[in-house]
This record gives sequence, C-alpha cells and structure tokens, in this order.
Amino acid sequence: MSMSVSDADVARPGFPRPVPDTPSNVMEQFRMTGKVVVVNGAADGIGLAVAEGMAEAGAHVALLYNSNHSAIQRAEELAKMHGVKTAAYQLDVSHAEAVEKTVDAVVKDFGKIDVFVANAGMAISKPILEQTLDEYKRQMSVNVDGVVHCAKFAGAVFQRQGHGNLIITSSMSARIVNVPVDQPVYNGTKAFVTHFGRSLAREWREFARVNVVSPGFFDTRMGAAPLCVNEAYRMSVLGRQGHVNEIKGLYLYLASDASTYTTGSDMLVDGGYTLP
Repeated sequence: MSMSVSDADVARPGFPRPVPDTPSNVMEQFRMTGKVVVVNGAADGIGLAVAEGMAEAGAHVALLYNSNHSAIQRAEELAKMHGVKTAAYQLDVSHAEAVEKTVDAVVKDFGKIDVFVANAGMAISKPILEQTLDEYKRQMSVNVDGVVHCAKFAGAVFQRQGHGNLIITSSMSARIVNVPVDQPVYNGTKAFVTHFGRSLAREWREFARVNVVSPGFFDTRMGAAPLCVNEAYRMSVLGRQGHVNEIKGLYLYLASDASTYTTGSDMLVDGGYTLP
C-alpha cells in the first residue's frame, strides 16, 4: 500500500546511513591495493582482461578456470608484472561442492574475498527444436547454476566478513533476441542471471553490493560467430566488435571505491548494438 505524505514524513531509525570513507581523489578511488579479487572464466577473453585490470590496480587476484590451463601461466605473469599475489584454481562451476571447496581454498590462501567476478559462461547457438536436451542442460548448468553456486558460497563469505562485492557477467542477449542465429536458451540464461543479480543487490543490502555487466559482441572466443559477425558489424553503431581493453575498466569501477553508491545496476556495453 502506498504511504501518505504524513506517513512518509516519519523518520526511520538508522537512516540516513553513513557515507563510506571514500577517498576524494578519483584516482585513489580506483586503487585496489590489498583487495582480493576472484575472477572465474579467467583464462582468456573478458575474464582474463578483468583479472589483468584488477592486478594493474594493485589487487591480489585468484584466477579460476575450467579447462584452459593457460590461466596458470597468466597468474604467474600477473604476479611478476604487478607485484601482487595471484593463484590459479581449476573449477567447473556447474558442480556446487567444487565451487564451495574452491571458495574455501581462496579464503584459506588469501585470507578473504573482497570481490567475486562471476564471469564463466558458454553458448550453444541453436534453435530449441535443433538443440538436444543435454545441450540445454549444459548451458543451464554453467550459465545459471554456475552463477548461483558462486553467489551462494561467495555470498556466505561476504556475510561473515560484513562486506563484499559480486559482479556478474551477463549479456546484451538478456535484453534482445539475437539475429540471424536463434539462441533462445542462451538468451534465457542471461535474462535469469541479470534479474538474479539485481535481486541479490536488495537481499544482500546489509553487507555487499551486487552489479551486472552486459557485454555485446567482443572479439573473443565468445564473440560473434562466423554466421553472425557481419550482422554484428552492421548492428553496432560503432561498426565493429569490442576489444577487451574497452570493458575491463568498467569491472574495475564496479569493484573499487569509485562505485560505493552503485548496486543493483546492469551496465550495458555493446557498442550501440541495441539502439536500433
């Protein structure tokens, strides 16, 4: 029921809440020195770029990967280059027990988790009538169950700590129906995690922030497929796919003290693809 003006005029105990002690210098706001950031899907593409960006800003970084063992070397390179602590952990996010064990291992190795970037994902771009149920279940297990598993166990750490920050990688496909190739299952998984993240922002309001990043087509392994790439160029206002260097700064913003008043947001980075 809507409140009347007189109802709304009554002060609520504990409000307004205090403003965080955020540095006034904007460059200091973006520094991540001493923070621990976990990034899954971190062996390549956007996930690796995010891990790089966090290390460049001074964060210690845990790189989670499924099958691409190059994450181990990437972790070592980031540690040497930026003087931060890094480690790589192999993880299939579709298995809840494995996620719980990996989160526990990161806390044991690093002492805490300040930011968790739930970035792992996959796509099988087929119409539903041509897609097997096993293919459907595989996408659901990674794109939906994987995010839920990471949120549940990282969120428990955040609650114990009294602070935390979850960033979910969704997609512009949560908002649109991609063409010319039909991919209803992938689109549906991304719509789920977008709304799930926004809902968590309210649920975790006492101890953590939650935001969503929705990329368009980026020139990565998960970018536009050969059958879609010309349409991706045509539909994008900028006439191209994005480069990962053009998105890692957004993740840094959301992870850092520059965004302490940002929660429940869905940040679209698509080169203008969804404008027409």
